[in-house]
Amino acid sequence: MSKLADARVVVTGGAGFIGSHLVDRIMKEAAEVWVLDNLTSGNEDFLDRWYGDDRLHLVRTDVTKFESILPYLKGADLVFHLAANPDVRTAAENTYAHVEQNILATYTVLEAMRHQKVTDIVFTSTSTVYGEATVLPTPEDYGPLKPISIYGASKLASEALISSYVSTFGMRGVLYRFANVVGSRGTHGVIFDFIKKLRADQNRLEILGDGKQRKSYVHVKDCVEAMVMGYDGNEEDLGIYNIGTEQSTDVITIADIVTEVMGLAGVKYHTTGGVDGGRGWKGDVKVMSLDIRAILGLGWEPRYSSDEAIRMTAQALLKEI
Repeated sequence: MSKLADARVVVTGGAGFIGSHLVDRIMKEAAEVWVLDNLTSGNEDFLDRWYGDDRLHLVRTDVTKFESILPYLKGADLVFHLAANPDVRTAAENTYAHVEQNILATYTVLEAMRHQKVTDIVFTSTSTVYGEATVLPTPEDYGPLKPISIYGASKLASEALISSYVSTFGMRGVLYRFANVVGSRGTHGVIFDFIKKLRADQNRLEILGDGKQRKSYVHVKDCVEAMVMGYDGNEEDLGIYNIGTEQSTDVITIADIVTEVMGLAGVKYHTTGGVDGGRGWKGDVKVMSLDIRAILGLGWEPRYSSDEAIRMTAQALLKEI
């Protein structure tokens, strides 16, 4: 039986892309789910299938505000902390965004948990904490960790905060370092961008960087299943797990898949050349591949390859954007 069975669960950022899919998954088992989301990047329509179900409660609130979230953690068994600024490129224009919405938000959630005596936290981190890893696929014990983006740094700082609270206050934590998560309800990212660009001009597609950036992509349905299985199977005070696929896909291939799904032929690709040896932007990790043996060892296995996840996402987003 899952640890979620009959649990009272809080999901920060639960109206967002990954968060709403997670809510869909845990509503199958949880007794009560409280979604805390300021709806800046989330969308209450993502949860509309649950409206009318008295187990779901959506609260529009700012998780960086201690007093605003404190009452909703009372009596909770578990917090899935997903609330964050997910856009890696934001920091080029606003360096404080990730400090406030990622680091400060995590601190505030931990403090509210401490005051309400909630012990369990599951945190969505990122593969960008590894920076430019010299070991590929990259395992969880790789180091030293040298993120090259403020986003990656903010997630690593959040991991450190959780680790310290686990040690100091007897909490239990699970940290997930995600590959690129894709699927329906996505609101940013390369597939989303390509569809918007091709709808504006079906003959030409601008590709940031040199197009050779290669990364692992995992479907959001696989991702949230891994999050549940990892929480159920983890036996450590602080478990750290990569979530991704064993394959990777380059940006040119993504462009090929998107144009094919859209039924377009003869599209001319224009690569910008990028920065720092072909990256799409400052802080863009050019090659990312994760060692996922730890999460596989808990019984999870992705149903879709990296390319399959991209194709399914393009098909879904064509209907949604």
